[in-house]
Amino acid sequence: MHNKMTGLLGLLLLGTTWSALAAPPGSGKDQQPALDAALSAIVDDAAHPLASLSVLAIRNGKVSYQQQFGYRHIGATLAENLPVTPDTLFRIASVSKMMTTLGLLRLVEQGKLSLDQDVGMYLGFSLRNPHFPQRPVTLRSLLSHTSSLRDAGGYAWGPERRLRDVLTAGGDAMWDSNAAPGSYFSYSNLNWGVIGTVMEKVTGERFDLLMRRLLLDPMQLRGGYHPLAFTADEIANTATLYRKRTLDTEEWRPHGPWIAQADDFDQHPPAAMASYVIGSNATVFSPTGGLRISAAGLGTVMQMLLDGGRHEGKQLLLPASIALMFGRQWQLAPDARNGNSERGLYRAWGLGNQQFDAVAGQGNGLVEGASFSAVGHLGDAYGLVSAFVLDFKHRNGMVMLVGGTGSDPERYPGMYSAMGRSEERILTTLYRGAIDKHESLH
Repeated sequence: MHNKMTGLLGLLLLGTTWSALAAPPGSGKDQQPALDAALSAIVDDAAHPLASLSVLAIRNGKVSYQQQFGYRHIGATLAENLPVTPDTLFRIASVSKMMTTLGLLRLVEQGKLSLDQDVGMYLGFSLRNPHFPQRPVTLRSLLSHTSSLRDAGGYAWGPERRLRDVLTAGGDAMWDSNAAPGSYFSYSNLNWGVIGTVMEKVTGERFDLLMRRLLLDPMQLRGGYHPLAFTADEIANTATLYRKRTLDTEEWRPHGPWIAQADDFDQHPPAAMASYVIGSNATVFSPTGGLRISAAGLGTVMQMLLDGGRHEGKQLLLPASIALMFGRQWQLAPDARNGNSERGLYRAWGLGNQQFDAVAGQGNGLVEGASFSAVGHLGDAYGLVSAFVLDFKHRNGMVMLVGGTGSDPERYPGMYSAMGRSEERILTTLYRGAIDKHESLH
């Protein structure tokens, strides 16, 4: 199911030599086929199938492996299936939050934003938890999920709605009644809708176009936060996201057909945005989960971070900004009184990124039986599962984009983490085959 030649072409275009591809460190010349086969077996698992998979690994700051499996679009017949390519864009779910944060920090560097200013000063209306009206909500608290905003009242609305009206009318459903801003961690998608709207207000630019200017264009990356601005080629090479779950009964059928969940542009073209007013409601662009980008594109972002914010000789972010972003802003207390860890998944947080300590038994490990302490983000939406994780100390990292899950994640949980078992298998296999020179796939 995978496309070895197109995967090889993508690696060559990225500057990866054949010798590096054919013989990843420590495993001999047969490691590339072995790693291909191991990952393909995970994708093709009859009991837990995956619609598609695109992965990339970085070792010592260089791409050591990149490959694609499965189909970006599944047709009525086998002949209509379209394979994943190195350039296939995936809607990367919550990994988007981390990319949004990179754009925001560029605005901080430019003096347009301050992490500790009351965000109401930027929005043009008061944003205060009614239970703690004296405590301002700041970008720092939004980025670290300590704002006290909650998702119970929703976190995405159409272009006809204003965020100001939604937050005013939402009442207590929008806020934590027991924790003041800055005091308690609880993962909230709504935070990033506010962040995106703030970014629009201070620049006067539509969020998706702003993020192209701040992040994608400087690194010549394809994709973006709204397909309306995509080229025809980008639309054609965006992965449809799938589940094997019926729409009416929500019953999982691993041996049944794949059912499109999102980005099925043949059936649902991108929505028009003619009525949108910049600065009114950036949730329509999903700063929280809407970025479409390839694994190779995310690999370029990862290399920029590992290179101290530089890309092709140009400084995109200052090293001080990167240190600030990945500095620890929140850590779970021993008695868990200061946050909701969601089964141990969230134990520490920076600005728009999760911190993985790789301590056995805590729930937030990434690799089975290996000490891979990292920072980054995970994503899960519409059947897609994603990971962007990097180890600054050793200059290693992994990107994983799964374009569709075929079995109930609740019935296939992880063995050593709060992730699903398929994600655990992919990350462990990728780490052993492309990063850790002491490990073997056999």
